[in-house]
Amino acid sequence: MTGRPPALRRLGLLAALALLPAHAAAQGNFEIQVYPSETVPAGRTMFELHSNSAILGSTQTDDGTRPTQHAVHETLEITHGWTSWFETGVYLFTSIQPDDGWEWVGNHVRPRVRVPEDWHWAVGLSLSVEIGYQRREYSTDTWTMEIRPIIDKQIGPWYLAVNPVLDQTLKGEGTKTGIEFSPSAKIGFDLTKVVSPGIEYYGNLGPVGDINDARHQQHQVFTVVDLNVDPRWELNFGVGVGLTHATDRLTLKMILGRRF
Repeated sequence: MTGRPPALRRLGLLAALALLPAHAAAQGNFEIQVYPSETVPAGRTMFELHSNSAILGSTQTDDGTRPTQHAVHETLEITHGWTSWFETGVYLFTSIQPDDGWEWVGNHVRPRVRVPEDWHWAVGLSLSVEIGYQRREYSTDTWTMEIRPIIDKQIGPWYLAVNPVLDQTLKGEGTKTGIEFSPSAKIGFDLTKVVSPGIEYYGNLGPVGDINDARHQQHQVFTVVDLNVDPRWELNFGVGVGLTHATDRLTLKMILGRRF
């Protein structure tokens, strides 16, 4: 019996996995962004609106948390620059549920420092620490802390950034698992002075030292475009595809920012 060619069998398996219901815990999709090393200049304030929605996501309540499919997450981020190397950001997380309307989810605060430009390092480097609360209906971990190293580099028209994030649960079920590794990365290309398409990756591999099996890892790849229409504005649009059973399968995102 010859059967189908191996390539067709693998393609069929991938298609079947894509159609499985995503009942595992969905990734945090209130702020989907790969951070650059640059901080907000001293005396300036940045307002950002993060709008994200899972077109194909979880459809059932999972461990008491709400499903993600067709929910629209709106996050307001306000960041103020205190010096040329230090800023502080605050977040207001909200969610528009298909059946329950607009709800408050939580708040975070995020101080960040960077290596000053006049040090002339070969790469951009900064470090943020984010801590905050989110309601139990949206996360099994109600108090969390994130440590985010940020490394980036502009090489001609190419832009590269890596955020090897470490997540620690302060209150909730995640306290049993310890520090988790949630890397993200971006590759962008300046197609014109205004249009910069790129690829962004977001993952969660599970606890450091005890990585989850592939089924329970989260991996998501976004095709994105940044529009550099004005130095005062930030515009980012993307469509993301989940690569594992534990990830929302299709997500739309937008970042609209204004510097004052």
